[in-house]
Amino acid sequence: MAKESVKARQRKREKMVAKFATKREALKQAGDYIGLQKLPKNASPVRLKNRCKLTGRPKGYMKDFGICRNQFRELALMGKIPGVTKSSW
Repeated sequence: MAKESVKARQRKREKMVAKFATKREALKQAGDYIGLQKLPKNASPVRLKNRCKLTGRPKGYMKDFGICRNQFRELALMGKIPGVTKSSW
């Protein structure tokens, strides 16, 4: 499990990226790179990191489900993810 402060920081960055998205796009279209530099650093979408929604784990993230591979395996074995079954052949 990631620390709560790390998860909170990520949520804060997500809000800031959403808040400044239209302004960033307008500045990019205008070619105003000085204006882009004056925006907060955390307003850049590059600073976001994909994290598991349940544990906050940054590695092994599965984009289709929004969770890490460990949580995916546990939930799939318990039958909590619809349409996912353990394969065997």
